[in-house]
Amino acid sequence: MVQLGSRLLKGYRGGHVVIRFALGGCANRPFYRIVAAHSRRARDGKYLEQLGCLDPLPNARGEKVAGLNLERLRHWLGCGAQLSRPAEKLLGLAGFLPLHPMTVTGAERLRRRRAQEAAARPADGSPGPGDAA
Repeated sequence: MVQLGSRLLKGYRGGHVVIRFALGGCANRPFYRIVAAHSRRARDGKYLEQLGCLDPLPNARGEKVAGLNLERLRHWLGCGAQLSRPAEKLLGLAGFLPLHPMTVTGAERLRRRRAQEAAARPADGSPGPGDAA
């Protein structure tokens, strides 16, 4: 009978591979790496491979910039890696996956709330009871 050495078992202690965000950057300036990591590793800890990056703060044009290596994402998903909810939402918005259901639901709620606020405002442009002239 062959026994595996402790060196082989040292780096991996069960769990599965997950694609998730790893936080980087400095105070008030977050930056995320999209990584494939073992599920039991720390959020910002050691990872297997970096698959992309995300800057969540809008730039001068109001855009949130994300870079993705779609070929490696396909590879890890084909190997059985699971997606975290934020990663699944980002890949849905990027068009790589179908949209996460909560993304659609949240957009519908926001659209309804804005429509109700617009309907509640006076249509003729006169100041309301709480507005100062």
